[in-house]
Amino acid sequence: MKKLLLSSLILGTLWSCNNDDTVNNQDINYNKLPQEFPFTTVATMNGVAVINGGFGSGATAHPTRKGEFYVITDRGPNTAYQNGIKFLIPNYTPTIMHFKINADGNIEVLKYIKLKNPSGQPITGLPNPQGMGSTGEIAYGVNGNVLGTDNYGLDSESIVAAADGTFWVSDEYGPHIVHYNADGVEMERISPIGVNTGNRKLPAVFAKRRPNRGMEGMCMTPDGKMLVGTMQSTMYVPTKALATNTTLTRIVTFDLATGQTKQYLYKQDGGASDSVCDITAISNTEFLVIERDGKFGSQGGLKKVYRINLSGASDVTGPDLAAVDGLKINDKALEQSTWAEIDAAGLKPVSKTLAVDLVAKLGYEHDKFEGIVYLGGNKLAVFNDDDFGVTDDGNGNPKAKILPKTGKVDKGTMYVVDIQ
Repeated sequence: MKKLLLSSLILGTLWSCNNDDTVNNQDINYNKLPQEFPFTTVATMNGVAVINGGFGSGATAHPTRKGEFYVITDRGPNTAYQNGIKFLIPNYTPTIMHFKINADGNIEVLKYIKLKNPSGQPITGLPNPQGMGSTGEIAYGVNGNVLGTDNYGLDSESIVAAADGTFWVSDEYGPHIVHYNADGVEMERISPIGVNTGNRKLPAVFAKRRPNRGMEGMCMTPDGKMLVGTMQSTMYVPTKALATNTTLTRIVTFDLATGQTKQYLYKQDGGASDSVCDITAISNTEFLVIERDGKFGSQGGLKKVYRINLSGASDVTGPDLAAVDGLKINDKALEQSTWAEIDAAGLKPVSKTLAVDLVAKLGYEHDKFEGIVYLGGNKLAVFNDDDFGVTDDGNGNPKAKILPKTGKVDKGTMYVVDIQ
């Protein structure tokens, strides 16, 4: 079971990203802090415990019930291996955990929801085959044997709990946006043009996402009409070698009723090592986004949250959604262009201002700061991905993921912090 350390005083209704400041969130007082969920060991490899963790790749709150929210895992415990990924538990199913914080301050796990294909069978986190969202990654087993693919596999990274009881999940393969019913059964899969998964589509350019850096964040606008997704890093447009503007990444919006999409540019602070992770809505145009690097907080890591606004930003979709390189300026893709060239073309990125620096504010120690939920009243819930307590030893084998500041194994942690 996932352990969550709740630090700081949590005041508020935990809404999904369709919350707003008008809600009075001051009537629940959580005073038994910090506290932890008990963990179980799901496997032991090379003497290293693989824990039933991973719940922190994305987070959302229940849209109506106070104190309840959802966190999601990614594709399962894995390590880098040769030209692909070693899956430590190949049949692992990406899972949603639903839990509540009771009035007495104790945490209660309500349900685990395993994601399933349209036939109701559990999916895996294995890569998709060619034509259905493949990143080109090769999946290996613990002994280095080549594994197969999964048509419905998902490297899940973010989650939205909708008012009708269903879930929207985005991932790093396709990239896909997948609609699941309350029991986790797939209802619809939205992918880029050219990816054979369904009729409603993202622009073709999104298929050029960098492997393992796909749609890392997603939320729904407060009016319930639109999904907003963030790409983790600069996409390989037109190619890896030519995508030289490593501070540029994209935001895409998807109108749920019409399927219409728009695209916006986001300027990262730190370049190729940075990740734009989860996103949560303040209004229909204003959002909070995670920007982080891969270092631990005590090692000088960047762990910041920015307020961004789509108002005034340019829609860079272009006239042809099927154009594999997207909109061009001076016959160059946007990822090939400098910010000066982009500005000269009259294109504006989203505005951004710092909302909180978690290292400065909390002494934040974790590396993978990946989930946020806006609680209203300028309070933000923060989650980390603990990677199931394991990391790579450099040879594709697991070793315990240790926080350098404390010497303890990294475990999923929830904080609440005031933002500007």
